[in-house]
Amino acid sequence: MILQLARLEGRAEIFYSIQGEGKSAGLPSVFVRTSRCNLHCIWCDTDYTWNWEGTPFPHRNDTSPHYRKFNPESWITPCPVDEAAEQILAYPARNVVLTGGEPLLQQPALAALMQRLRRYDPAYRFEVETNGTLLPRPDFEAAIDQYNVSPKLANSNNPTHLREKPAVYRFFAQNDKAYFKFVLTQHADLEEVLSLQERYHIPAQKIWLMPEGNTSQVLRRRRRWIVEVCKQYGFRYTDRLHIQIWGNRKGV
Repeated sequence: MILQLARLEGRAEIFYSIQGEGKSAGLPSVFVRTSRCNLHCIWCDTDYTWNWEGTPFPHRNDTSPHYRKFNPESWITPCPVDEAAEQILAYPARNVVLTGGEPLLQQPALAALMQRLRRYDPAYRFEVETNGTLLPRPDFEAAIDQYNVSPKLANSNNPTHLREKPAVYRFFAQNDKAYFKFVLTQHADLEEVLSLQERYHIPAQKIWLMPEGNTSQVLRRRRRWIVEVCKQYGFRYTDRLHIQIWGNRKGV
C-alpha cells in the first residue's frame, strides 16, 4: 500500500520534533505529512501540499513576486507503508502525528501504517490533524488515539458548503477522542466559533483557540486578546510553539 507524502529536500516529509499546537503541545512526536487537501485555506502554511500549478485557488503569498504555485511531481513522494514505518521506527518517540494536507484522504494506507507500527510496539500512539470535513472509516477510527479537528472558518476563504459538513461535525463533537482547534485572525471570528459550538453541541472543554500567524510578532499581537476570550468562555488556548522556536520553516 502506498502513501502520497509531501516531499521535502528530496525525501518524504517524516521528521522528529515536538507537537506545537493543541492538546498535546510540547510532546515529542514523529510527524508524517501527507500530500493533497480537499480545502484551500488562503493563509495555509503547508500550501505545497495542494496549491498546484493551474489551479485557481488564491493564497496570501500571491502578492510576493517570488511565489509560484507548486508542481505536484516535485512536491509529492509515493512512499510504501513499510518504508514509512521504517523511517518512523528510527526515532525514539512513540507519539506519531499524521498531518497534511488532509490525512483523512488516505485512510486505508494510514490505517495500515498504524497497524504496522503497533505490531512492532503496542506503545505507539497516533494523533491526526484533520479539517473536520471527512468521516473516519471504521479501521481508521479503531486505530487512532486522538483527533485534532481544525474546522475552517470564513477567514480561510473556503466556501461554507466545502468547510462545514454537519454529519462530520456531529461525529467529532460526540467522539471522546476528538478535540477542536479553531484558528482565529480577528475578533469577529469568535462569533462563528460560538455559533458552531452551539449548533453542534461542542463542549467548551473540547475547544482550543489558536492565533493564525507564521511570525512571532503576529502571534504575539493576536495572543493577548485570544487568551482573554478563552478565560471568558472556558476554552483552552494554544500557541504555535514551532513558530516561536524555529520560525516559519518546513520539517520542524
